[in-house]
Amino acid sequence: MLFGTASTGEAVEKITIGDRDLTVGILTWGAIIHDVRLSGVDRNLTLSADAMADYEGELLHHGSLIGPIANRISNARIKLDGMMYELERNQDGRVHLHSGSQATHRRNWMVADHSDNHVMLSCELPDGSCGLPGNRVVTVTYRVEAPATLVMEITGTTDATTAMNFASHPFWNLDGSETWAGHQVQIAADHYLPVDDFCCPTGEVADVTGTRFDLRQLRTVVPSEDQFDHNFCLSERNVPLRDVVTLKGASGVTMVMATTAPGLQVYDNENAIRLGRQAYEGLVFEAQHWPDAPNHVGFPTIIVTADESYTQTTTWRLST
Repeated sequence: MLFGTASTGEAVEKITIGDRDLTVGILTWGAIIHDVRLSGVDRNLTLSADAMADYEGELLHHGSLIGPIANRISNARIKLDGMMYELERNQDGRVHLHSGSQATHRRNWMVADHSDNHVMLSCELPDGSCGLPGNRVVTVTYRVEAPATLVMEITGTTDATTAMNFASHPFWNLDGSETWAGHQVQIAADHYLPVDDFCCPTGEVADVTGTRFDLRQLRTVVPSEDQFDHNFCLSERNVPLRDVVTLKGASGVTMVMATTAPGLQVYDNENAIRLGRQAYEGLVFEAQHWPDAPNHVGFPTIIVTADESYTQTTTWRLST
């Protein structure tokens, strides 16, 4: 069905997939996860908007698939095969954030395949787009499987050495409440990345023990006290799919997130506020590689070549 019209004049479609236990609405714009509805729960479990203009404005990151480089590159440049590439400085005049104005979440993706329970979308990034080399093709498949699980599979190919680090960016509030107060969180990470004043990693890989980042056991998180815009270090490379996050609302709705990715950016929604709402409305869990990897020896690489594709699988399993 038609969702709206982008400022480019393109028609943006909304495609609903699912079964009797879980239905998910996907927009072609930005490959956005627009709504997630669990049987027996009378609300959308993600934060969304009904107007296309919102997704080109304040809510450009809500639910979208961000790339080719999600998160931050601190000096807004990257070296590939001995060549330095200058990237857009769209945060504080010095940091490259979420791939800038040409990113995948600012594009209308093509529907490559579709059935009742899945949709495959594709996006082409020509050589030089987002400041990076390579003619790139990115595909994402969303699929609903029993029991009440949304599966996301991302593949990226290139004809030249480039960089890829994709992240899905839904905001979750399992209670439909004004903020995420009362939610409990568990994250399977022993280490996290401290950040500087620009939210870029300092290079330290810090132990979570004794800090607010120790979420290895399920505990209640508190808005403004538990402040997050940090990467949790899940592993040092891609690994087989494993559970990494448990999010439980006060209402009893629970989400378990699994991923193959080595990192997890957690964001508390202090900013990016929906019109008429307040800060800390939803929590974001972005499976990805560690941010600013090209500037830190030892961080998992985000370099992709013509001989090896980028892949990520992430799932969200919901229950009451």
